[in-house]
Amino acid sequence: MAQTKYIFITGGVVSSLGKGIAAASIGALFEARGLKVSLNKLDPYINVDPGTMSPFQHGEVFVTNDGTETDLDLGHYERFVRFQATKKNNFTAGKVYEKVIQNERRGDYLGGTVQVIPHITDEIKRRIKEGAKGADIAIVEIGGTVGDIESQPFIESIRQMMLELPSSNTALAHLTLVPYIQVSEELKTKPTQHSVKELRSLGLQPDCLICRLEKELPHDEKKKIALFCSVDPKSVISMHDAETVYSIPLLLYAQGVDKILLKKLNLSKVKSPRLNDWKRVVDAKLNPKKKVSIAVVGKYVDLKDSYKSLNEALDHAGIVNLAKVDIQMIDAAKITKTNVSKLLKSFQAVLVPGGFGSRGIEGMIYACQFARENKLPYFGICLGMQIAIIEFSRNILKLKNANSTEFNTKTKHPVIGLVTEWKDASGKTEHRSERSDLGGTMRLGGQQCLIKKSSLSHKLYKKLTITERHRHRYEVNPEYKNELIAGGMDIVGTSFDGNLAEMIEIKNHPWFLGCQFHPEFTSNPRDGHPIFNDFIAKAIKIKR
Repeated sequence: MAQTKYIFITGGVVSSLGKGIAAASIGALFEARGLKVSLNKLDPYINVDPGTMSPFQHGEVFVTNDGTETDLDLGHYERFVRFQATKKNNFTAGKVYEKVIQNERRGDYLGGTVQVIPHITDEIKRRIKEGAKGADIAIVEIGGTVGDIESQPFIESIRQMMLELPSSNTALAHLTLVPYIQVSEELKTKPTQHSVKELRSLGLQPDCLICRLEKELPHDEKKKIALFCSVDPKSVISMHDAETVYSIPLLLYAQGVDKILLKKLNLSKVKSPRLNDWKRVVDAKLNPKKKVSIAVVGKYVDLKDSYKSLNEALDHAGIVNLAKVDIQMIDAAKITKTNVSKLLKSFQAVLVPGGFGSRGIEGMIYACQFARENKLPYFGICLGMQIAIIEFSRNILKLKNANSTEFNTKTKHPVIGLVTEWKDASGKTEHRSERSDLGGTMRLGGQQCLIKKSSLSHKLYKKLTITERHRHRYEVNPEYKNELIAGGMDIVGTSFDGNLAEMIEIKNHPWFLGCQFHPEFTSNPRDGHPIFNDFIAKAIKIKR
């Protein structure tokens, strides 16, 4: 295809309606038709990136392979579409303003007055086009809701793009809420009408309206919305609650969303979609043959989206194993030496995920010890691997009060510490220190790991070299490597230079694995992830 075509996705009424899922599902339908798809998320908040935002406020920080910390919607994109996001696929208002101010300081505007139009909007348009490069279809999701003061420069930018590009190169889908009022037993279309009115007042007319509601939108309400919002009744789509999020591509396909958008983009001659993979995923999800119960012992258990990719990866492994995965979030801060058995005895496996800070650390250590001593499958991710090292050092190696310097700078046995330099696969030496910016001290994005041939990890990956995504500051202290191995902990994966521990396993245990990286970021519902798939397969066999 000569020119990239754009589908813009906006939202109205309230946030968190599911624009990310809608964008990802539409992307999946276009991919199923053989088109190359790019997905992009534009966030109107002023933070430069989501990296230092609290998971309690914003949910999970997703990490791309090129080491960018992004909005969690990019996780949806990668799970639904075989597409690898980069730093170009997510940007915030903060990044845009930062760049424009840098340009002004450098004198790029020749002393002119710097304004939202054209300077901010031009920078937004430049970044949209950069993120779309090489794709047949670029799906661009605008965060927030239409009418928000923060999102107006983004809405204005896409208005300009729709004016500047040929009509057949752009389409607009608008997502709104159709609430059900229980007392009067009525669906209310007025919020949607007002949302579209607001959108039109900003110079945009939707080609497709996607309505979020609990039950399927009746035909009469579709006609009413179409009339008041000046769209074809066939272009009013019901995105009602589904039994699984992975049935949304099929739900939208059944209502012809892809055909509506293809017609607007003058692409009606592309091939029919192949959706067998999605039908298989939905069937496996809705018709499990087994059930397994997993305890996730973490820090951020009060907000569901804090561990979004993790929960999805466990779900994917359930789909692969035809099992329903019952995930129970356990607040690590509430686990003590005396209650750990009571809290965990009913589970078939324990998983300790990533996190930052000292809260709940001792509870995680008790959970790890319980899993190790009771031969329960244990999976430690990032911090969870470090917890396993600390627990093993204290209770097997008898290194009293062994700890990470993140939690105790004066520990006598710093089995986890801030390693100040290492070499990556290209031979480049990376440096960091305690005084670096929070983002600057991190090992971020895809890094190569060398796997020991005789290990469980090698059996799962069927490779000696893998690339997985990292997001952490602290490492296993290389000075304790030989002592750990002699005590029975096998370091089965290392960084490219052999200096940093990447994967650990414990001998004489049914299933005990820790990894310094985040495998949940590369899991998807069609394939799962080899570690998660095997973790769930082993947990299913545990009788509780």
